[in-house]
Amino acid sequence: MIAGKGAVVAGYGDVGKGCAAALRGMGARVLITEIDPISALQAAMEGYEVTTMEEAIVEGNIFVTNTGNRDVITGAHMSNMKEDAIVCNIGHFDIEIDVAWLKANATSHVNIKTGVDRFLMPNGRHLILLAEGRLVSFVMSNSFSNQVLAQIALWTDTASYPLGVHVLPKLLDEEVARAHLGQLGVKLTTLSPAQAEYLGISSEGPYKRDEYRY
Repeated sequence: MIAGKGAVVAGYGDVGKGCAAALRGMGARVLITEIDPISALQAAMEGYEVTTMEEAIVEGNIFVTNTGNRDVITGAHMSNMKEDAIVCNIGHFDIEIDVAWLKANATSHVNIKTGVDRFLMPNGRHLILLAEGRLVSFVMSNSFSNQVLAQIALWTDTASYPLGVHVLPKLLDEEVARAHLGQLGVKLTTLSPAQAEYLGISSEGPYKRDEYRY
């Protein structure tokens, strides 16, 4: 249950903004850490508390790194976290969290289930690490699916893609998104023929021009 918990989001870029909004939407009290004064100001103007990781450690129950940098959560940070604090990363490789330190210094650890490990710290507290510090959720599934479909399109439809740099067609982007909806329990609305004709698009997509940015 996330409502009422302290959630620390490291980084307030595009990924961090989404994480912070999602956690706030589930009732968490969200704290932001940032190095960029403009991003920090954006977070503050959105009503988030912006502070340092050193200060946020004692308030957080959930920690999400989104920075693209290394050593965002260090051994010193993990040593001072609350009992059963949950730590995860959705921004970069597993060096955002010092997983090597955690594995080397934890007294023991138990694999609760796939992607969830509970570590016993030297101070007697426990820490829960998701996905071994690698990217959580299916964020990379979207990226890799896009890459595969792009490669297939380039190989099978050379006439449409002469040598050069091309924007991924919106139809392929939509195909990837559609493939992931079932995992989220999403029910998609379908345009009627009259609606599609009125908008001047196909009921099967694409629904936006290739240059459109969500």
